[in-house]
Amino acid sequence: MDFNRQVIEEFRANDGRVGMFEGGRLLLLTTTGARSGARHTTPLGYLPDGPERLLVIASAGGSPRHPAWFHNLVANPRVTIETGAFTMEADATVLAGEERDRLFARAVESDAGWGEYEEKSGRTLPIVALDPIHVGPPSGPLGQTIKRTHDAFRRELDSIRREVAASGSTLGAQLRVNCLTFCQGLDNHHQGEELMVFPGLEGAHPELAPVIARLREEHEVLKGLLARLRAVLASDAVPTGALSAEVDRLTREVIAHLDHEEELVPVLDEIVL
Repeated sequence: MDFNRQVIEEFRANDGRVGMFEGGRLLLLTTTGARSGARHTTPLGYLPDGPERLLVIASAGGSPRHPAWFHNLVANPRVTIETGAFTMEADATVLAGEERDRLFARAVESDAGWGEYEEKSGRTLPIVALDPIHVGPPSGPLGQTIKRTHDAFRRELDSIRREVAASGSTLGAQLRVNCLTFCQGLDNHHQGEELMVFPGLEGAHPELAPVIARLREEHEVLKGLLARLRAVLASDAVPTGALSAEVDRLTREVIAHLDHEEELVPVLDEIVL
């Protein structure tokens, strides 16, 4: 419990970054006690599964018993998840049958440790899908919200680059999902800016028109790079070198674009949600 508390405190103090888990995907899951009704927070590794859904595995480090958080969400499926960038309510669903087996095989393919945990535990490790419930952007200065979102994109790109480098000659199914999830997330972010952020800025700050025009042009460039990456991923046999080249090219452009957008943070912080 002391270890978990330290991880939770570091996670919240650093917008999701925890030194000992650097490069991994970590979230905080808060459940309601099945018996006590008290709220309990647990740090967990997760797997992306599309633009919104996240997967967590009830491994308990190979323990023969399901972890307490699993029993809690079975009794009370409404949970809270913290990703570093955002805190949101979510509905938890315990997966079963073919879907559970397929996703567990995908997890093991990306990290054999999951299979080792299952063998050690002597039980079938449950997989839980977390589906966020969107109730709007978090409160606070808009600029800081966008910066936290950008930092999450930077971390995810860094994770994907490492995974591509370690993938050898074979592209695993989970890595493919990670890449496609990133593509969709960045697309969604840019669409939100085009529809809800840029028009308001142009109206309130006409002097920013050249900056916003440049950002729109960069959005179009990135849209093309995302399309190229998706085309590579659509191949049944993806050459690792081709994938690595596309990811590196995309990373350079995305990082430069995020840096350019963050020039607007002082202005965006005038907008408090």
